[in-house]
Amino acid sequence: MARFPRFCPKGHPQHIIQRGNNRQPCFALDDDYASYASWLKEYASEFGVDIHAWVFMSNHVHLLATPQCDEAISLMMQALGRRYVRYFNRSYQRTGTLWEGRFKSCIVQTERYLLELYRYIELNPVRAKIVEEAVDFHWSSHHFNALGVESALCQPHEVYMRLAKSASKRRKIYRGFFQKPQDRSIIKSISDSVNKELAFGNDRFKGEIEILYGRRLTQGKSGRPRRAG
Repeated sequence: MARFPRFCPKGHPQHIIQRGNNRQPCFALDDDYASYASWLKEYASEFGVDIHAWVFMSNHVHLLATPQCDEAISLMMQALGRRYVRYFNRSYQRTGTLWEGRFKSCIVQTERYLLELYRYIELNPVRAKIVEEAVDFHWSSHHFNALGVESALCQPHEVYMRLAKSASKRRKIYRGFFQKPQDRSIIKSISDSVNKELAFGNDRFKGEIEILYGRRLTQGKSGRPRRAG
């Protein structure tokens, strides 16, 4: 079955997930995480991608990013994936694939939905019961977005910047989003959207994007089509 061409239009935030093949670990040591982060920064800069939020788990990666040209995310992820696989195979004396096929991605509505994606990504280690709070996990953008720790990788999205005029107040408001668990229906919607490579947003947003780009981004109904007459 032919795969749909990658849909990453410029200027629209994207939720990206890349998994290890068969959920196998793709990071073992801190040097692995640090190398991936360094090359992500390098290729994001080279191809014109703004990284807003990220988390590196042992066997998968989540990113929230906005491309500045249509092919930017694909170019970035391809270059990063190839380089990291060479590094990982050389470091651990292994051969073969590391990633589970091509990465998955979905377009994200900015208003109301983008900050839910920030939360979803940075709460990943909490849901996995690795840590009790997002701040306790090192390989995440939470330290930058919530605490103001300097980062050469993260570029705040306009929606994040509009939380408040001052940086300290923005961070305080942002930390408040993490005081209670994320709604289960939101978690499911985000997961379904990226795994099926649809869109995360309301029906109006999805309809507008479908008309604008001629690309179906909603789940089709199951079963046979109804017969006319």
